[in-house]
Amino acid sequence: MKEVATDVVIVAGGTAGLAAAVAAAEGGAKVIVFEKASTTGGAGNMAWGPFAVESRLQHLKQIPITREEAFKIHMDFTHWRVDARLVRAFIDKSASTIAWLEKMGVEFLEVGCHNPGFPFTWHIVKGAARLTDQVGAGYGFAMMKILTDRAQQLGVKIMLRTPVKKIIKKGNRIAGVIAEDESGEDVQANAKAVIIATGGFGDNPEMIKKYAGYELGRDLFGVRVPGCVGDGLRMAWEAGAAPTEMAMELTILRAPELVGGFSPAAFMFHKPNLVVNLSGERFMNEEIVMGNPTFVGNAITRQKHGCAFTIFDEATINYYVEEGLNYPPNGVVALRTTGDCDADMIKRALGHGHKDVFVADSPGELADKVGINREALEKTIDEYNRACETGRDELFHKNPRYLRPVRQPKFYAGKLFPGMIGSMGGIKINYKTEVLNKDFEVIPGLYAAGIDANSIYGDSYAFVLPGNTMGFAINTGRMAGENAVEYLRSMQ
Repeated sequence: MKEVATDVVIVAGGTAGLAAAVAAAEGGAKVIVFEKASTTGGAGNMAWGPFAVESRLQHLKQIPITREEAFKIHMDFTHWRVDARLVRAFIDKSASTIAWLEKMGVEFLEVGCHNPGFPFTWHIVKGAARLTDQVGAGYGFAMMKILTDRAQQLGVKIMLRTPVKKIIKKGNRIAGVIAEDESGEDVQANAKAVIIATGGFGDNPEMIKKYAGYELGRDLFGVRVPGCVGDGLRMAWEAGAAPTEMAMELTILRAPELVGGFSPAAFMFHKPNLVVNLSGERFMNEEIVMGNPTFVGNAITRQKHGCAFTIFDEATINYYVEEGLNYPPNGVVALRTTGDCDADMIKRALGHGHKDVFVADSPGELADKVGINREALEKTIDEYNRACETGRDELFHKNPRYLRPVRQPKFYAGKLFPGMIGSMGGIKINYKTEVLNKDFEVIPGLYAAGIDANSIYGDSYAFVLPGNTMGFAINTGRMAGENAVEYLRSMQ
């Protein structure tokens, strides 16, 4: 077994890990990053940008949200079921982190939001991609490259294809890690501090089933970042870390996203049209698809087989062709595509042969094709059409502007699933990002950042503050690096 010595070991070189590496190295520490993939950046390469409040960019645009307001929004949303000191520390750090990134050379394209009514807290990274590139390929890779380059300039050693297998302790203190290099040889890295930043367990079906109750590919779909299999959580728990509540970062997944292409037409499945379950009944106010897709994911999760169906007719297609697909799913998409499309584009997408997109000449035929209770669906459509006529939705009080009847053949249905962006939580930390044991005591020298330690949402991702997940990752990574340096100094 080879042995190396350093001050700080960082387990994984994604958003949180790279931020930690730069922060620790800027503080004068010797740092090694062990990354099991062949490149750095992790999920950050696919992201758009971090949350921040009171940044220079927000001040320039006179965006009024304050740290205090953001804190209140977050804590009210989570019903105070989360660590308020950690939330406060992350929010208070966010503006200086944007300045820190800009000083390194990171540029920001825009300060955006998700959906109408949300605060403008999402700092979209300016990258080399063109506006015509495929929707969904984020600009975060530009930030990850700059962080990687900065870390290496500061002398950080980045060891790729070298997964960490175990955290070493001497007594109650952290003493380093054991990793495995490209040749298969074990490497023992002796260090006084270890920062875990492995990105959660979103690529581990067994852990998702055990800790979140979903079965990937059946009642949960979405983004799986290769390698995010929960190894950081396992190693932390083995080292004595307390577990936290664990959940999935939910959103809504629309059938055309599984088809690929036709991205503007996919917006048809993210409009506040009629939505029913397999019983043929409405179960939510469809307006929420315009607001918080996390809530839609929660609502669909409760339905039979964890799915639902959005239903519309030919007249609805014609309406969106004429009026445009206004209010795309988030502000970033508006930067990448106009959201406009023609009837042919929609019909190509709907007729693409996907098993979860259905077309019929009558509601009854549509019910039979989809597998919905025929009598119930016909009754639901009749009731819904009456609500559209009167402008009064007596069931869920849906805004009349979103009440569009379902009358004119052909009739269309698209299957909706809970979608995931990743996992949330697993390692208990305090507001200094120090890992705690089950007695709420600090494990000296052990830190965690990013998704592995992100239990600040309770049971539902705080979509109301755009950029939250990446913001938490980069800020807690930076905090962990800085606090690890303070810990090293205290030992001298």
